[in-house]
Amino acid sequence: MSLSRFLAGFAIGGAIGAVAGILLAPKSGEETRKMLADGAKDMARRADETAKQIQSKADDAVSELQKKGEEIKDKLQDLISKQKDNKNAETPAEA
Repeated sequence: MSLSRFLAGFAIGGAIGAVAGILLAPKSGEETRKMLADGAKDMARRADETAKQIQSKADDAVSELQKKGEEIKDKLQDLISKQKDNKNAETPAEA
């Protein structure tokens, strides 16, 4: 299971539990609405933080892949250059 799926499930489960707890609590309508509004703001804040964390990890992964790609490209170019040099060295020079 990926981290993002776990975090999404965790957030959804927390939201469902919070809403159920608020709706089943013995409070006035005004208090319940305020708690729901506060809970929604808190959930939005947490969702934003989670999205930023996921974006940061994705950016890091992309940067790492680009770095590895550049390293592989450089190695391949070096190998090709060496092969060309070896081939030119093996070919007798025409006088």
